[in-house]
Amino acid sequence: MFSRQVVLSLAGARSLERGEDYAFEGRVTKIARDAGSAKAIVQGSLPYRVRIWCEDGEPHFSCTCPVGVGGSFCKHAVALALVATGPEALEEVDEEPIDLAAHLRGLPHERLVELVLELADTNELASARLRLEAARGASGPVPLRAFTEAIDGAFATGDFVPYREAAAYAEGIGVVVDSLRELLHAGHAEAVITLTEHALREAEGALGSIDDSDGHLVGTAEELGELHLKACTRARPDPVQLAGRLFEWELHGGDLDVFYGAAMTYARVLGKKGLAAYQGMAEAAWERLPALAPGDSHSYDQERWRITQMMESLAEARGDVDSVVAVLARDLSSPYAFVRISERLSAAGRHAEALGWAERGLASFGVTADPRLVAAASEGHQQAGDGERAVELNWQVFDARPDPGNYRLLATRATRAGSWPAWRPRALERLRTNVTERSRAARQQGSLSTWAPRADASDLVEVFMFEGDVEQAWAEAEAGGCSPKLWLELARKREREHPPDAIPIFEQEVERLIGAKRNDAYQEAVAMMAHIGKLMRAAAQPEAFPPYAAGVRERHRAKRNLVKLLDARRW
Repeated sequence: MFSRQVVLSLAGARSLERGEDYAFEGRVTKIARDAGSAKAIVQGSLPYRVRIWCEDGEPHFSCTCPVGVGGSFCKHAVALALVATGPEALEEVDEEPIDLAAHLRGLPHERLVELVLELADTNELASARLRLEAARGASGPVPLRAFTEAIDGAFATGDFVPYREAAAYAEGIGVVVDSLRELLHAGHAEAVITLTEHALREAEGALGSIDDSDGHLVGTAEELGELHLKACTRARPDPVQLAGRLFEWELHGGDLDVFYGAAMTYARVLGKKGLAAYQGMAEAAWERLPALAPGDSHSYDQERWRITQMMESLAEARGDVDSVVAVLARDLSSPYAFVRISERLSAAGRHAEALGWAERGLASFGVTADPRLVAAASEGHQQAGDGERAVELNWQVFDARPDPGNYRLLATRATRAGSWPAWRPRALERLRTNVTERSRAARQQGSLSTWAPRADASDLVEVFMFEGDVEQAWAEAEAGGCSPKLWLELARKREREHPPDAIPIFEQEVERLIGAKRNDAYQEAVAMMAHIGKLMRAAAQPEAFPPYAAGVRERHRAKRNLVKLLDARRW
């Protein structure tokens, strides 16, 4: 049942190759076999329990690795199959399963001690755990070397840890984290500070060699960061030295960003002395950064971003709005910098200053640079009682980019100012002119051009639907056309009172869905055909549906899965 050919068909060539390597390397241990099954421990990134057996004339398998749990014949199962069916397997078979727990309970105490020490000699993590137990009852120092070696071994990745092995890899690291947690509970906070920092350095180094799509390593780093903070809270290390390490971590740390915002997080541990030292280092680095004015360009600088975050965090901790503004004003190279300053001042109730910064941003970058800047300035004018100035700003944005989104923003602002009835005809005319200009440009470029502007009335349709005028939206769509999505939305809004108008649109959507050639799309198409039948009955045209359904069947008779769905409906 587990011949090489069968194993190849179950696992595939790649897993067969990896399983052969595992078998050759002697990773299959503790083999137990009877007439119908074999089981063993296979050493992968962790030890995995593997079993293969025959049932009802079929091969079956299980493995505790992520791939095996997912139902695939993994490399560990391949390794067991190759070893268990080889000619030498009978020599390694334990005919009767051993009750290991009963055996150990019956051993003399001294023999148990010998066995445990032998295990510790071959497993650094086991050795570290034993030393931890000893440290709890002794006054001597914690065996840091044993723990650091265990940490190094847990974070070692080899060449690369693929996605399917990431969970098992993280599970091994979790054992080390648990040991550090136990060490902290045992009262060894100073040792935990040293060890968590070592583990975090290892985590940063490992991040580039693992597919951590599910965030296993990120979660582990967060656990280590929490342990570090707890250990610092208990041990109360020298605040100036701790401030120096935290500053370097935050400034030059990797992608895990465990110590982001360290000044705030560790404020109680650092105290006034530590915070002063931290702030001094941050300010020294800050002074070396050049100020950036509007129009200045610079590539992304991670160190500058980190120092800025530090300075902003320190200013926020003091509750000093002017200091926060001074930090933000050091880099005015983007419109959003003005937005942030305006928002911070507005939150402090300093609305006039907030408006001034927003207007400065508009003067530097223009009204189309960042909609958030226009929103900040508009809100400032509204707060100052000048609603019309807010509307004028939004008109400038709409005039430059006349689209439904900017139309809605203009309508909202002008409605608040009580002047939308006066602005609306002007806005509709500008939108209609833009639609006409786009249609003309499309005709000049040719309808087949990839870069041709959209040449339909979709913008007008969308605006009238926003205003709730479905009749006018329908008229614009009939006159100038619109996108399939808008046609469908219009049909759904119009079907109750005008079902004959909606039916052709739904029929086109049925054809589009069938053209996708996917089973889920076929199901949607058949459901929509049923809806069309309902509309035909509502339009007093029930006799129209059978020939329609027959036409769909005839046009798409080669699509067997679709035909099965039609058969199920008896169409």
